Amino acid sequence: MKILFSYLTQFCDETSAATLCEKFRAYSDYLIEQNKLFNLTSITDPNEIQTKHFIDSLSALPYCKGHVADIGSGAGFPGIPLKLLLPENEFTLIDSLQKRITFLSEVISRLSLTGIQTVHARAEDLNKTVLYDTIVSRAVSRLATLCEYCLPFVKIGGRMIAYKANDCDEEIQEAKKAISLLGGESEQIISVPLYHTDIVRKLILIRKIKDSPNSYPRGQNKPKKQPLC
Repeated sequence: MKILFSYLTQFCDETSAATLCEKFRAYSDYLIEQNKLFNLTSITDPNEIQTKHFIDSLSALPYCKGHVADIGSGAGFPGIPLKLLLPENEFTLIDSLQKRITFLSEVISRLSLTGIQTVHARAEDLNKTVLYDTIVSRAVSRLATLCEYCLPFVKIGGRMIAYKANDCDEEIQEAKKAISLLGGESEQIISVPLYHTDIVRKLILIRKIKDSPNSYPRGQNKPKKQPLC
C-alpha cells in the first residue's frame, strides 16, 4: 500500500493515512478473494487496484457534498473509497445485481463503516421522492444514458459527477440535450492526472438547476437503446 499511503498523505497525517491503508488493504484482499468466485473487476493486481480503483475513485473527493449516492456501484467504486475519506457524509450504494450488493454489504461490515447503506435496484425503479446532494457514477454507460439514470435523483442545487475517460469530448457534446431536458446544467469538466500513472481521468460535473420530468428515467432499457441525444 505504499503508493496509496503516499497519495493519502495529501489529505491527512501519516498516522491517519496508515490506518486508512489498513482498511483499503482489507478491501483489496477481499475483492481479490471474491473475484475468484464471480466477476467483480478485471483489475486484480494489488498495485493496480491501488491506482486504478482506489486513487481513481478519490478523484472526485473535493466535489462530494452532503448525502452521496453511487449509482451502478459495482464493486464499490467510487463510493466506498470516498466514504473512507468522508466518514461524516452519508452514502448510498445502488446496484442492480444482488451478488454485488451482498459483496458491498460484507465490505461495509468488514471495514466497520457507519452511515452507509446499499440499495438493490435498477435506476428506473428507484423511489423518485428520495433525492441526493451528490450522485457519483463510474459506470461504463455513455454520458447521455448516465445522465438519465442519475440526474432525476439529484436535489436542485446538488450535482452529478460522472467519471469519464480523457477522450470523452464526443460524449459531452452528445449529452447536451439530455442534460438540459433532465434539469441539469454543465458546471465544470476537470482533468485529474491519476497519481503514479500516465492516465488522465475526466470528471464531468453537472449542476441540477430544476426538477427532472417525472417520466425519467425510462424503463425497458430505453436510456441505453434510445438515449436522449
